[in-house]
Amino acid sequence: MGYHTQNINLDKDRKFPGHPVLSQILELIPTGLIQSANRKHQANRYYKRLPLRIHLVSLLYGVFSYCNGLREICEGMLACEGKLAHLGLDKAPARSTLSDANTNRKYLVFETIYYGLLKKYNSFISDSRLKGLSIRNLKIIDSTTISLFSEILQGVGRNRLDGSRKKGGIKVHTLMDAFSGVTEFVRITPAKEHDRKFLYHLKLKEGSWIVFDKAYNTYHHFAKWTAQKVWFVSRMKDNAVFHVTKVLVDKTKKKQAIGVIKEQYITVGIKTNGTVTERLKLRRVIYKAKDGKRYIYITNDFTLPASKIATIYKNRWMIELLFKQIKQNFPLRYFWGESDNAIKMQVYCVLIAQLLMVVIRKKAATKKSFANMITVIRLHLMSYVDLLEFIKDTYKAWRKTHNASFAFST
Repeated sequence: MGYHTQNINLDKDRKFPGHPVLSQILELIPTGLIQSANRKHQANRYYKRLPLRIHLVSLLYGVFSYCNGLREICEGMLACEGKLAHLGLDKAPARSTLSDANTNRKYLVFETIYYGLLKKYNSFISDSRLKGLSIRNLKIIDSTTISLFSEILQGVGRNRLDGSRKKGGIKVHTLMDAFSGVTEFVRITPAKEHDRKFLYHLKLKEGSWIVFDKAYNTYHHFAKWTAQKVWFVSRMKDNAVFHVTKVLVDKTKKKQAIGVIKEQYITVGIKTNGTVTERLKLRRVIYKAKDGKRYIYITNDFTLPASKIATIYKNRWMIELLFKQIKQNFPLRYFWGESDNAIKMQVYCVLIAQLLMVVIRKKAATKKSFANMITVIRLHLMSYVDLLEFIKDTYKAWRKTHNASFAFST
């Protein structure tokens, strides 16, 4: 028996009016977007056993339920069979069917859905009043490593003495938009790939600001961005070789001085085949925090106050919070397939879920933490309550729903 979409009836379940929480979340994904992604990648043509929409719904159920394996997804959905009609399903998929779909359907269709959702909701979730920033279009670059044991991805580190497999992993290289708090561009590679290679895949608009740590320092790219009027702020490597051309501020001899204690104009050499062929002009700012720690920043911007350069770099912590948010609240500890395709598919489904949660949190105008919100949703994923009201005031929404359900049944 094949899978097909059922028409959803508001009064399908006679005990509770409305839709379960998961169904309300899925309503944020336009049907036209799924159909467009399907046509672009011919996702149903080359894998017909499980239609794309049902595949997406099944994997998002696994993400929001924090399932650590395909068996948990399928058995969990099996327990919800009386409510699956609200999700557009007539039955729960079999584990083997879902496993085959994860291997055979290209992950690129899920990537397309993610970027389509980002385009739809980006202006809605963006905050134009980011604290301490007077610039626009700030991007943050970093990567996070997700450990796994797999024959598909190459292991990291030395061969183990006991003959067991090396610990493998994937590295998720990320370009984050600081004003929306979500991933704007992703590249997934084996963990051993150097961070700097990610820069070759970026397409940045003129006037963009970009922040990253010293692992991405490459003077060739700094020169390229300067020519394109793309501005950056980074930390300077401890062993960097440079020449000072002008000193603007020097408070290093003042013991009690904090904040910007030195500001300089410098030049650094750009080498081609081991020979310096060009010198790039940069600005070097030394900042002393209240705890006494010193930070050395470099930038190709010569107009903003030095204190603002330090503030811009401080916002780099936002991407660390994003990685923590994703790793702690969504299932990336265990993967739902060993193939490279299945792993990337799961990562994109997690990114879709995280983006939808950011949208819902903004719609609900709640002060609840992301972790608290996702926990409540996970526990009530198939409950019949109004999602936005439930997030705003869980107890009030629950009492309202159950009082209405009692009146409805009588």
